[in-house]
Amino acid sequence: MKQVELIDLTKSYDKQKNVLNEISLSIEKGEFFVLVGPSGCGKSTLLRMVAGLEEITGGTLLLNGEEANMLAPKDRNLSMVFQNYALYPHLTVEQNIVFGLDAKRVKKPEQKRRMKEAAEMMGLTDLLERKPKELSGGQRQRVALARAVVSEAPLCLMDEPLSNLDAKLRAHMRIEIRRLQRKLGLTMIYVTHDQVEAMTMGDRIMVLNDGVIQQVGSPIDLYNEPANLFVATFIGSPKMNTANALVNHQLNQVEIGNTLTLSLPDSLAGLGEHVTAAIRSEHIQYEPLEAAQQLDVASVEQLGNETLITFSVGEELWTAKWPGQWAIKTGDRVPVKLEPSHFHFFDSTTGALLKSAEVQTVQKVLL
Repeated sequence: MKQVELIDLTKSYDKQKNVLNEISLSIEKGEFFVLVGPSGCGKSTLLRMVAGLEEITGGTLLLNGEEANMLAPKDRNLSMVFQNYALYPHLTVEQNIVFGLDAKRVKKPEQKRRMKEAAEMMGLTDLLERKPKELSGGQRQRVALARAVVSEAPLCLMDEPLSNLDAKLRAHMRIEIRRLQRKLGLTMIYVTHDQVEAMTMGDRIMVLNDGVIQQVGSPIDLYNEPANLFVATFIGSPKMNTANALVNHQLNQVEIGNTLTLSLPDSLAGLGEHVTAAIRSEHIQYEPLEAAQQLDVASVEQLGNETLITFSVGEELWTAKWPGQWAIKTGDRVPVKLEPSHFHFFDSTTGALLKSAEVQTVQKVLL
C-alpha cells in the first residue's frame, strides 16, 4: 500500500529557479525511505512539504491515497524529528514527551501510559524530571524520538537527526532508530547528507542533486549499478575512483588517465573514444605475481583493521582499501591488479552510465 505518493512535486520561491523539479515517487507502508544528497539539494525542503511546513508550488501530494496539498500539518497524522531536536528548555523530559498529546487533548491516563512505554523503550525512565540542558546530545535525541513515538502516528519524518552527535553515538543511534522503526512498523522518511547513514539504514534510497532525482533504489543497487557519475561518486566510502579514459578500438584497449592501459571490454565496442572510467576501492588489488600495472603511493592511512592507500593515476588520486595492516610508505611503487570487468564506464559529457562493473554475486548464508 502506498502511504506517501509525490506526483510531479515542484517548489520555487518568488517564481525564481525551482528548488525542486517535478519530484515523483511513492513510499510503501512500513518502509524506511532515505532522502540523501549534498547540502542545498532540496531534501529538507521536500520533507517539509510532506509535513505541511512548506507550501507546494506545483504537483500533488497524496497521503494514504488522499490529496494533502492544502491539508494542515496537524491533520496529516505524522510526527517529525528535527535536526536541533526542538525541545522546550523550560519543560522536563516527561513534559516534552507528552507536549503534543496535550495539544491533541489526549486524556491524562492515556498520556501517562504512552509516556511510560516510550520512556522505557528509549531508556529515559530515570531522566523524566530533568530539563534538556541537563541531558547529553544522545539523551536529547532520545527525548525527541520518544515524543514522536507517543504520538502513535504511522508516518515519521526525520530531518538529519544525528548530525549533531559524535561518531560513536551516531553509529549507536542508527541501530536504535532502525530497530525502533521495525518494532513499531512505522513508515519513515529520513533525510541525511551522510551516505553511510543512507546505506546502513534505508530499505530504499533516493539520491537528490540540485532539486532533481538522480536515482531511486536499494542501497546495494545504487552501489553496484549507479545511474550516473554523481551517484557513483556520492554513494560508497571511500568514494569511487574516476579518471578520463580514451578508447582505442583499433588496439582493443582503453587508456585511463594517461597512465593505465587495459584490454577493452566487449560491451564497449560500439562506444565513442572519450569516456570516464571508475572503479571501487576494494577492486584495486595487490597482486605482485600477475600485476601488469605499477602505481606510485601518494599517501597511506593505517586504520588497524584495514589500510587505505592512495595512488597517483595521472592527475587523479585513487584510493585502494585493503584488509589488514600493510608495510607501505608514501613514495613506494606498488604493483596492482586491475580487472577490466571491475570498471564502470560513464559518458564523459552527460555522466550517464554506459557499462556497470561485473560484480560478484552476493554471498548467501544457509541457516
